[in-house]
Amino acid sequence: MARYGPQFGPDVTFLGVPRCDLTDPSTFADADVVIVGAPFDGGTTHRPGTRFGPQAIRTTDYLPHDSSRPSLALRTDGLVDLRIYDAGDVEMFAGDVVTSLAGLRTEVAKVAGAGAIPVILGGDHAVTYADASGVADVLGHGRVSMVHFDAHADTGDIEFGSLWGHGAPMRRLIESGALRGDRFLQIGLRGYWPGPETLGWMAQQRMRSYEMTEIVARGLPECLTEAFAIATDECDGVFLSVDIDVCDPGHAPGTGTPEPGGLTARELLDSVRRICLELPVVGVDVVEVSPPYDHADITAALANRVVLEALSAIARRRRGDAWDPRQPLLDGR
Repeated sequence: MARYGPQFGPDVTFLGVPRCDLTDPSTFADADVVIVGAPFDGGTTHRPGTRFGPQAIRTTDYLPHDSSRPSLALRTDGLVDLRIYDAGDVEMFAGDVVTSLAGLRTEVAKVAGAGAIPVILGGDHAVTYADASGVADVLGHGRVSMVHFDAHADTGDIEFGSLWGHGAPMRRLIESGALRGDRFLQIGLRGYWPGPETLGWMAQQRMRSYEMTEIVARGLPECLTEAFAIATDECDGVFLSVDIDVCDPGHAPGTGTPEPGGLTARELLDSVRRICLELPVVGVDVVEVSPPYDHADITAALANRVVLEALSAIARRRRGDAWDPRQPLLDGR
């Protein structure tokens, strides 16, 4: 069940879009996109606070909340050109990860079953198990690929005694059969985890992980192009999962497990734009925004723009005409 109220933050929606009620299908029957909040940090292994992420992502913006955001680059207005509703936050109790994830999975499946794209605002990365499973429950297990931006692989087995922490959702998705390991693309990995045993398991699943050293050597655009070809082979849709810690902590300090040496904010936004322009995206989540550690709302602002960039690009893709990034905004010649 999704709701608004004191437990879940102010009675606001993402940039002022209309509300819907997931218990009443008629309120989102015409939706292109439904925003769903997942205020959960019960899977966190280091710094908590991501339960406050959904409301920060909804509200961190300097423009009036008037349901309009024209993209200068894409020449679309995702909030106008798409029918977008906000369903509020799913009830999620940090002390009961199994029940919380099951409830979120049910709500995401409702959105996907109505033919809309669910956009989930996390929450820690444990919620992605529920998000992607809910979409796969509707579109078919093994029919949805994953493009996953993250500093960490999140393919641990039992972390801190739990199967369901934020370091294990990708393993659970593959083990359950909801997603195929050989259609699982990871962008931005770096640092000092996981170890050889987990990397061996990932290799057995034929996952494709682009560590930052490879991205720097080959270039991010080339790596994305290669990943896109894999993601669209024998799959009907792509789920995009963005852990905000894929960016360098200088660009996203407000997160639970910061890892130096990541993407810039510009690189992440450009990547999200390309994905939603070029691929059949059927679900999106943005996770691991922890407002207690965020300086000057840097991270929340970036996460807000990740969502908005995805919406603008989805709108442009549906418009059906080609887009040239070299096109000038104004030509006064």
